[in-house]
Amino acid sequence: MSSTIRNRRQNTQIVMASPVVGGASVTPSDSTDIAESTISLYVGTAGTLKVTMFDGSVVTYGAIAAGRHPLRVKRVWATGTSATNIVAE
Repeated sequence: MSSTIRNRRQNTQIVMASPVVGGASVTPSDSTDIAESTISLYVGTAGTLKVTMFDGSVVTYGAIAAGRHPLRVKRVWATGTSATNIVAE
């Protein structure tokens, strides 16, 4: 069963398995949220990843692999993140 998410930019539902239709480079920051919460993150270079999730919880992934990850996040932290080439999708 796929989970669905309401896309705030359009009055449609997105299924997590839907293809990516846009993206933006992420500059990790300890004080600034991403303009729109993500459907997923693409990590270009593996490492640690500290994020604020859509629900406000802060999570650190100790060894996140390079690739696309279905993470709904509001912030990618500079402190605690060594992964690079991150794209918000």
